[in-house]
Amino acid sequence: MENIIIVGAGLVGSLLSVYLARAGFKVSVYDRNSDPRQVNLQSGRSINITLSERGFRALDAVGAGDTVRELCIPVCGRIMHARDGELTYQPYGNNKEAIYSIGRDDLSKALVNFAQKHENIEFYFNQKCIDIDLPTARLKLQDLQTGEITQVQADRIFAADGAYSPVRYKMQRLKRFNYSQEYLDRGYKEIIIPAGNEGNWALEKNAIHIWPRDSFMLIGFPNLDKSFTLSLHLPYEEEISHNSTASPDALQNLFETYFPDIWPLVYPNLGDYAKKPVESMITIKCFPWSYQDKVLLIGDSCHAVVPSYGQGANAGFENCQLLTQCIEKHLGDWQTAFKEYETLRKPEMDVLAHLCLEHFTVLRKMVGDRKFIERAKIERKLQEMNSEYASLYYNISFTSMSYSEALRSERIHQEIISEFAEKNLKSEVSV
Repeated sequence: MENIIIVGAGLVGSLLSVYLARAGFKVSVYDRNSDPRQVNLQSGRSINITLSERGFRALDAVGAGDTVRELCIPVCGRIMHARDGELTYQPYGNNKEAIYSIGRDDLSKALVNFAQKHENIEFYFNQKCIDIDLPTARLKLQDLQTGEITQVQADRIFAADGAYSPVRYKMQRLKRFNYSQEYLDRGYKEIIIPAGNEGNWALEKNAIHIWPRDSFMLIGFPNLDKSFTLSLHLPYEEEISHNSTASPDALQNLFETYFPDIWPLVYPNLGDYAKKPVESMITIKCFPWSYQDKVLLIGDSCHAVVPSYGQGANAGFENCQLLTQCIEKHLGDWQTAFKEYETLRKPEMDVLAHLCLEHFTVLRKMVGDRKFIERAKIERKLQEMNSEYASLYYNISFTSMSYSEALRSERIHQEIISEFAEKNLKSEVSV
């Protein structure tokens, strides 16, 4: 039985361990953080993610889907909040299709628990990767509790160690390794709105709430404990920015001016908001993802995307499934399996990165615009008439269609929408 090491016990690393163990390999997972089941993870990265069809397809394939569904809140559409308090609901589909909101810590704990039940999987926490010898697949680790340094040997190493991957950093020194990173010029801070005094939801629970304000926005996600997580997205340095709202009075002025309907709920729950760091959003691309038949990057370590489309975890889970299929197809020929996987998936992740950046603009600038809302109604009407006319968002969130195929379909779809809208406009003018 081959010995596999996975660096990173996050969402992708945990699920990948299950896929590989089920394929007959012995898997050891090392992570620099503490066991997520023993700590509160609600600090640092965003604590809310959304799962959709492609993510659940990968979870269901190993029997983890129902466990995860129990921790989710179904979200059937967006509610846009105008400055004057007007609410506009935009459903995602015609048949109450839903994406699923889940706390990152809840999902992380669930996946580690699920993986831990498999006899071929062992987790080791508080183990920081400080070096890797790529040709021999040997990992050097430091125990963050004792300071002890050890080396572990594997037949293969999979790096699911995030956007700041030390394994990828070592690979970046290789000849002909391409790497790029790009930060958005804006970041976010989060505010938790707890359940009401009577244990009620403070906002409509089966929707994502958006306060689009052109160059900035507020977005809210429901949580299983009936709280809401609000993410305030602002530029770093502009007239309205994180810098300009650093003081309590400036922050209050921002909310009372642009988000007045939510301020009464925000004000009592600011806590240590001023001390929280602004979380950044980064896009990472690199290639190749593999080194010979020894090491492979997976997840954010090779294709980090901004979270606006809610596809980061879904794509990562889908990648675990595809990678395992490639391994089983070329059983024993790891280099061929790695090459096939990265060749198939790299273009798809590049498309997703583009779509995430584009969708971030849509969320903060367009979803509250009346023309956008009317166009979305036309899209849903056309889809009701012919399922082949599904929107880009629908195909990405509610099907397992490849990202590139969804984009190609969208270009044709938008031409039809434009023709339909133009005919409607001419009809209205003639009347």
